[in-house]
Amino acid sequence: MSDTSTWDPSKPILEIENLSISFFTRLREIPAVMDFSCTVMPGEAMGLVGESGCGKSTVALAVMRDLGKNGRIVGGSIRFKGRDLTRMSDEDLRHIRGSEIAMIYQEPMASLNPAMRIGAQLAEVPMIHEGMAKDEAWALARQIVADVRLPDPDRILRAYPHQLSGGQQQRIVIAMALMSKPALLILDEPTTALDVTVEAGIVDLVKDLGAKYGTSMLFISHNLGLVLDVCDRLCVMYSGEAVETGAVADVFDRMQHPYTQALFRSIPLPGADKNARPLISIPGNFPLPHERPPGCNFGPRCSYFAKGLCDAAEVPMVRVAGHDRHDTRCLRVAEIDWQAAPAARAGQGRSEIGPVVLKMDDVKKYYEVSGGMFGGGARKVVKANETLSFEAHEGETLAIVGESGCGKSTFAKVLMGLETATSGRIMLYDRDIQNTPIEKRSTETVSGVQMVFQNPFDTLNPSMTVGRQIIRALEIFGQGKDDKERADRMLELLDVVKLPRAFAERMPRQLSGGQKQRVGIARAFAGGAKIVVADEPVSALDVSVQAAVTDLLMEIQRKNRTTLLFISHDLSIVRYLSDRVMVMYLGHVVELGTTDQVFAPPYHPYTEALLSAVPIADTRVEKKRIVLEGDIPSAMNPPPGCPFQTRCRWKARVSPAGLCEREMPPMRVLAGGHQIKCHLSDTELASMEPVIKIAAE
Repeated sequence: MSDTSTWDPSKPILEIENLSISFFTRLREIPAVMDFSCTVMPGEAMGLVGESGCGKSTVALAVMRDLGKNGRIVGGSIRFKGRDLTRMSDEDLRHIRGSEIAMIYQEPMASLNPAMRIGAQLAEVPMIHEGMAKDEAWALARQIVADVRLPDPDRILRAYPHQLSGGQQQRIVIAMALMSKPALLILDEPTTALDVTVEAGIVDLVKDLGAKYGTSMLFISHNLGLVLDVCDRLCVMYSGEAVETGAVADVFDRMQHPYTQALFRSIPLPGADKNARPLISIPGNFPLPHERPPGCNFGPRCSYFAKGLCDAAEVPMVRVAGHDRHDTRCLRVAEIDWQAAPAARAGQGRSEIGPVVLKMDDVKKYYEVSGGMFGGGARKVVKANETLSFEAHEGETLAIVGESGCGKSTFAKVLMGLETATSGRIMLYDRDIQNTPIEKRSTETVSGVQMVFQNPFDTLNPSMTVGRQIIRALEIFGQGKDDKERADRMLELLDVVKLPRAFAERMPRQLSGGQKQRVGIARAFAGGAKIVVADEPVSALDVSVQAAVTDLLMEIQRKNRTTLLFISHDLSIVRYLSDRVMVMYLGHVVELGTTDQVFAPPYHPYTEALLSAVPIADTRVEKKRIVLEGDIPSAMNPPPGCPFQTRCRWKARVSPAGLCEREMPPMRVLAGGHQIKCHLSDTELASMEPVIKIAAE
């Protein structure tokens, strides 16, 4: 059995030194991680950040010694409590994994057995790892379920995984990891699949549990705002290497690597403005592991690149003087003026907002579902959209925000004609299309309203070239007189979305995620779309790619006077992109106004909670923390009165008492056309304070 009892608690709990990992295929050895070093002290939370493919998860799997058949540690060491994990026997590793080192994965359902009750899965951990008696293990399971703030622990222990929401499942996975009170907890993108309000609760939970149990953490994320919330230290990775590591405050405010600087310039922090101060995307593409450049991996994309220096030899990590264990992998670190403002990009004038092109008037969408198994039982009604009313203008970006299950995607399906509304009117220009499914819509209507989907991987035909897929859309939309004209138009569309014309011959598998999304955008605009519904179009993309894709959407919008309906849960992107914001909750529009109105008080209580949950990667930002208790109610059984009243912290201030539980609030119009659906008095609304403040320099 492994013995870590001689370990000195003043020494690092995890020490990774010069780690190199390769994956071996029949053709070649592919280096995934090179010369990676990082140290985690007892009780410390270390963040690992970087774009997809940079090696974050590979490092975590190496610590767990779970690299699969093809993966191999080819150099360096991983010491846990002073012992080298790379030299341990399988038997010793089994004793450490799960008991002293635990890992939480991105997708909670992948870690839960769908055929076992939650209690049995939790109790199994200490019974296997510590030989604990069954009754004692169940008692511990109940205590840990209460620790992770799940309501009614006894009911949760009796439930199966499918009976819990995504946020509840993730809490159970965290509880399972904590059952043996591990010394080191590895979290691999633990909140990516969760709503921002649920994410806020999980982040608070992880921090509190880390403090309670003295657990050290390796927190893997691409979200710099989350890392700021959770971590003490930070390691930035690029193409298999650590490029900068240090205390969070040092790396955020005194960054010393061009890639770190480029990352921060590509995310929408407070103050970014799509017209006056647009985001700066990182030029070029992430290198494939077998196509890395000589010298600095970031060299071809770096604005400080010096030929003959940066590409001459491998670049070592060097210590930054005067900072707390701050290191960087840059040869020009002493020459660069890190405080210099970026070269100003030409700001675009604010585009004029035109007349109303889309009007939804009291639209409802109900679904009938059976109440029992195999289609039996009484029929029940799911109220996906309730009294949906708004207008969208030519050339504007209207953002639709809210948690999963609020009705955002249902509204999009109704607008696209993939579903027909139960009642109400949908006016596209001067035509009512509410009852017209997509197969009965005219070619002009279909081409005029197009959609860009969340996942670019699922929307392209894997057996067709990029060019053929765009030409197919042109044929369906009746564009071009002949094949030659359509081929020319296809090449022009590739120019519009800033893809090389040679990509016309490529298959989707040869493209990165951001490139696939550009093809999806080109296809959406093939028929001269006037309204584009973008359903989470950048949430599956890395932050640097997000900046380029959002910039592209804005450019096309300005040129074509397109109306963009932008569905998102990322309020940072929404603040940057949108002209107006519509907040939805349980099928209702609860707030609607200009971006400035919605992001400043007075707020609907739900909007206030949404804003407080947004992770912002800026050390100057002070946020009021409002964590919503409970999950969004079922649309099949909505609460009486106000749909938000079961989670509202302001409800006690409404007079007369009980009004929120009895009556649906009216939509009130405040100054400047700002609409809020709430029973709060004018006095209470006026007393609201800003959720997000920027501290004085």
